[in-house]
Amino acid sequence: MNDEELRQAMQALESYNQQLESVNRQARILQSTRDENNRASRTIQALIDAKEGDEILVPVGASCFITVKVSEKKKAVIGVGNKLSVEKDLPEAMETLENNAKELSEALQKTLAAMQEIQKYVEELTAAVQNEYGMRRQQELAKQ
Repeated sequence: MNDEELRQAMQALESYNQQLESVNRQARILQSTRDENNRASRTIQALIDAKEGDEILVPVGASCFITVKVSEKKKAVIGVGNKLSVEKDLPEAMETLENNAKELSEALQKTLAAMQEIQKYVEELTAAVQNEYGMRRQQELAKQ
């Protein structure tokens, strides 16, 4: 590896590390969104299972729950994208959440696969650069 190739390898390694960091952030966001979707699904399921007049705990965020009394009207307002929300019957809302969960899981799997691929490139390139530096160090020591 000549000096130019070594410089290019170092730049590529820096680029891969930045991509890895970006993909890692994306994976954390997807995981967080999937967790939020799962909490919503559990809450909707609790409402579906409850009878009128039952009291259930409903999460409102930040590990905080409120006690609510279930009414006859079992509807949910659910986001459908682009900051739009619609009112749906609970079974419809549950179906929407299940579809979202599938999409989020697929996106997370693809993101994790991309992370693994980038990590593989980083490891291979790091090994090549370290090997080159080691060989250069040995050559310098041999000259002395």
